Amino acid sequence: MAALRCLRQCHPTGSAVSHLHTSSQVSAKQHYKMLVLGGGSGGITMSARMKRMVGAENVAVVEPSETHYYQPLWTLVGAGAKPVASSGRSTASVMPSGVKWVKSKVQEIDPDTNTVRTENGDEISYEYLIVALGLQLHYEKVKGLPEGLDHPKIGSNYSIKTVEKTWKALQNFKEGNAVFTFPNTPIKCPGAPQKIMYLSDAYFRKSGKRAKANIIYNTSLPVLFGVKKYADALWEIVKERDLHVNLRTNLIEVRADKQEAVFENLDKPGDTSVIEYEMLHVTPPMGPNLVVKGSPLADEAGWLDVNKENLQHKRYPNVFGIGDCTNLPTARTAAAVAAQSAILNRTISKVLKNEKPDKTYNGYTSCPLVTSYSTVILAEFDYNVQPLETFPINQAKERRVMYHLKADLMPPLYWHGLLRGFWGGPAPYRKLLHLGMK
Repeated sequence: MAALRCLRQCHPTGSAVSHLHTSSQVSAKQHYKMLVLGGGSGGITMSARMKRMVGAENVAVVEPSETHYYQPLWTLVGAGAKPVASSGRSTASVMPSGVKWVKSKVQEIDPDTNTVRTENGDEISYEYLIVALGLQLHYEKVKGLPEGLDHPKIGSNYSIKTVEKTWKALQNFKEGNAVFTFPNTPIKCPGAPQKIMYLSDAYFRKSGKRAKANIIYNTSLPVLFGVKKYADALWEIVKERDLHVNLRTNLIEVRADKQEAVFENLDKPGDTSVIEYEMLHVTPPMGPNLVVKGSPLADEAGWLDVNKENLQHKRYPNVFGIGDCTNLPTARTAAAVAAQSAILNRTISKVLKNEKPDKTYNGYTSCPLVTSYSTVILAEFDYNVQPLETFPINQAKERRVMYHLKADLMPPLYWHGLLRGFWGGPAPYRKLLHLGMK
């Protein structure tokens, strides 16, 4: 999600480009030099880079979805700042031309035989495998939540099916509790659950409802944000705007018919509390991709087990991983994918030459913390949870320019830079902007 400039290279969109690449069910026993699993940000980015490295005819991508979404935009969609249509494009339009698109789900990965089986029963063999399957949302792990999402006062910015419900719940809010949750699991974009809280506060102020709104943020975490520099700034915002934050508090049940949310106190097992709500935004529990979890590629927790420095699998040297499906100990964001893609590209180029990887991923990730309809705190940090900022200014301060970076510059950079394999994160620019600084 972190970005500096947009590479203005036009990219066609829509079904008109479908003739540029093949998109059909694969016949049995097809073989590719480079097989990419997943057509999200990591998968499309790496397939574009691999096309340039080994040739389009040697690359295939397994992805069932007809639409590709820029999910970081859903924070703004849920707050009514962007239309949902602006977050999606056809998968055909982002798939690199000439690359084989296998339009099916991955059912099984067998790294011992270098094969992948798709949902339709076909088998694909590979020389090298890039796993970019993302993670799994588990709405069903909160009692009453799946059916609760049919009710008008509950939304979730984490799904295309429910993100617009957040905006409708905001608009229909009259008075009472507006509750926002963070689950007791790893999640993607860990800043997003509180971003919608700040935007909701801003919307209530703008629409004259703030005096009748009690805003509550219940998070399972022991901190407001994982990096102290930004957490300190966010606590100041929380105090100034009279927002109520409860740490180590986890949503376990939704009673939509009664408009009640049940929370457990993680520090006192068995201790629960019930909060009535007028609006509820739920960040669902998340977990590893089930196909990865069920394969020999997974670690004990079910995540893809890769070397955190070069993204090569720890036990299968011809397998690599990127993005949310991996066990990399950093926040799962699109910015992390960008930085990882540059490192992984270098790693694979070295492996293909039987050389040792020589570039190291430092865990760089970014989270533009949207604090209003015009301000953002741009959090950037590394594996050590230390700030790793691009700009030579204090990024813990709310800034209008950072909002425009998030809302206006990052989307085109994503579509035309990252997905085409030209954007590998801001590291080169960070060095330039910090010249002469310690």
